[in-house]
Amino acid sequence: MKYSRVYINSLAYELAPEVVSTSELESRLAPLYQKFRIPMGQLAALTGIDERRWWPKGHRLSDGALVAANKAIDETGIKVSDLGAVVYTGVCRDQHEPATACRIAAELGVSKDTAIYDISNACLGVLSGILDIANRIELGQIKAGLVVSCESARHIVDITIDNMLAEPTMKNYAQSLATLTGGSGAVAVLLTDGSVDLKSDRQHQLLGASHLSAPEHHNLCQWGLQEAGLQLYREFMRTDGVALLKEGVELARHTWTHFLEQRNWLVEQVDKVICHQVGASNRKQVLTALNIPQEKEFPTYQLLGNMGTVSLPVTAAIAHDQGFLQKGDQVSFLGIGSGLNCMMLGIKW
Repeated sequence: MKYSRVYINSLAYELAPEVVSTSELESRLAPLYQKFRIPMGQLAALTGIDERRWWPKGHRLSDGALVAANKAIDETGIKVSDLGAVVYTGVCRDQHEPATACRIAAELGVSKDTAIYDISNACLGVLSGILDIANRIELGQIKAGLVVSCESARHIVDITIDNMLAEPTMKNYAQSLATLTGGSGAVAVLLTDGSVDLKSDRQHQLLGASHLSAPEHHNLCQWGLQEAGLQLYREFMRTDGVALLKEGVELARHTWTHFLEQRNWLVEQVDKVICHQVGASNRKQVLTALNIPQEKEFPTYQLLGNMGTVSLPVTAAIAHDQGFLQKGDQVSFLGIGSGLNCMMLGIKW
């Protein structure tokens, strides 16, 4: 995928307000830790995550996405009538149907000819939405589009901890660790063709993207519903962390080669990278496999955890705000999601 007329004009975000420390989660697991003589601090040591953020109980996902969306609109001054598409891309949604994007679009007051829909692609949802909007812009179908997402980890982490205590086995502990990294936040990404009148001068050019998949590994990480009784279903999440990391790194390595060849770049020509935020081990193994020095990557997982689809774009926004991403940098967004899918975007900052 190559683009010549697509720009990212805003990466607006909202972090959930409640800070939840890793030690707080471990204290809830004290009976399990005592049974298997697991030292307190093990979760932070394994993941590198000290804390994450959660929305208050009862928080509506579309509300978080709306806050981020309005920030993007206020920052750029774009007319809502110029939005040709509004796409919601979170793993978490308000309901099965209609699309969560519908309420967001209604509250924004978009025009009747605006395309409104949801996209689901695990942790790659926002990147998938960016490319979907980019394709519409490149084809001349629309001038601007908005990708929004909001993720919430509170509910699934609470359920997982209850399940770990009810079934205190090392297998269940291992399959539940990844869930405990979950954080919460919202993001809105505005893309235009560069012709829309904006008050912001931010204009990061999307150059191209590569996407490879390994769907034979679709069962390594699953989040959904399982039968818990007669007409009773319970939410669950389980992850084979060791296999997921191994196969994810291998897929990333192939995608990186494809990406560099498509862009006709050498790895040294990539100035900065923004990765999906999972944890310390994932960061180290991915960067090592791709031969990327750690100083070229901007981590946020220590304080924000894994916010799913929101992690990568929020990290890019913070990296920009803190001056890590500079005008003229050749930047790559590197995303790996369960399924398995891997997506890499090239951007001229």
